[in-house]
Amino acid sequence: MKAKTFDSILDVPTEHWDTLLENGSYTRSHAFWEVIEQSGLNDFRYRHAIFYESAENPVALTSFYTTSTDIAMFGPTWLQRTLGGIRKHFPGFLRIHMLECGTPVTLTSPYVKSDHCSDVEVVEALNELLLLQAKKERALVIVVRDFEADSGPIQPIFRDLGYHLGEIFPNTFMDVPWSTPEQYLSSMKSYYRSKLLKHLRINEQNNIRHELRETFHELADELCEQWKVVHYQADEYQREVLTPEFYRGFSEKLGDRSKALLFFRGDELIGHALLLLDGEMLRWLYFGRKEACNDSLYIYVGHKVIETAILLEARKIELGLTTYSVKKDLGAQMTPTKLALRSPWRIINPLIGLIYPLLNRTPEIKNKNIFKAEEESKSTN
Repeated sequence: MKAKTFDSILDVPTEHWDTLLENGSYTRSHAFWEVIEQSGLNDFRYRHAIFYESAENPVALTSFYTTSTDIAMFGPTWLQRTLGGIRKHFPGFLRIHMLECGTPVTLTSPYVKSDHCSDVEVVEALNELLLLQAKKERALVIVVRDFEADSGPIQPIFRDLGYHLGEIFPNTFMDVPWSTPEQYLSSMKSYYRSKLLKHLRINEQNNIRHELRETFHELADELCEQWKVVHYQADEYQREVLTPEFYRGFSEKLGDRSKALLFFRGDELIGHALLLLDGEMLRWLYFGRKEACNDSLYIYVGHKVIETAILLEARKIELGLTTYSVKKDLGAQMTPTKLALRSPWRIINPLIGLIYPLLNRTPEIKNKNIFKAEEESKSTN
């Protein structure tokens, strides 16, 4: 199996890439990668690779990029604050040059493959490619992400090749079996339904309303500023820094898959949720608001994301990392997510497995069942 590497998604042969993506996520598509590449996020430098069994037979694909990353990005709040103080004087402290395999804005599997080759074959070829590229780029660490609940069979393959598996923030998902928003509300246990309705009433009293738009490029600068308000207030995981170009490209290049839920107080735009319709899944990618304050807006936004998924006939919602308590009260389930790390330098690699778990602590997975039993739910509909 041989790999051919490309410096931009624009250089990748569309017919080979798209053949492998027929049943895959839209987040791997040419259009989505174009948005990422042209957005100027952080210091990311992207590469893409197609693996071939023969010159005309592509069997797998992957994407990777170099970046300077905080090795303690999933560390506890006290550590992040301590590091923030140190970095005022030493900006590069505990920031290392990494080669990451995946995408910087969504959680995805590290590669896509056809049925004509095994995971072992692909992982071995991928490892060889990443080792060569990491040494060429002088990257201290290789990070392969993201290993979600269905990736169990491939994790031992990476471990056998010298990778260390580490926990990252859990993702959150929610199945959407309801045909109407009313069915969703009636399926909830009374405590959670009453709690949600209370917050919805507060927003109604505050004259909050929402609109769903597929075209919003003219708001790119304002939406990016709203996202920054939330981003720089977060005590938890922070990584990619969005730009107006990201929002603009998201609206202009992704067609009817791109969605923005806009939230208004009267005529004033006070917040938004950025959404991607990815097949039968609606992905809630980002949230932004005009002012950072502790109110009921986020709960209202989460409910409207669920309502939107129902109306769009999506079968599943990805609600993303962090803010777990609100998402669980709306019905989301936390799911474990891992990454694989190794250094291309043998003398350093054992240290990676020791340092990463010492510096990074992720939330414990504790899920709730906020919905009534199926029979009881039917009887109240």
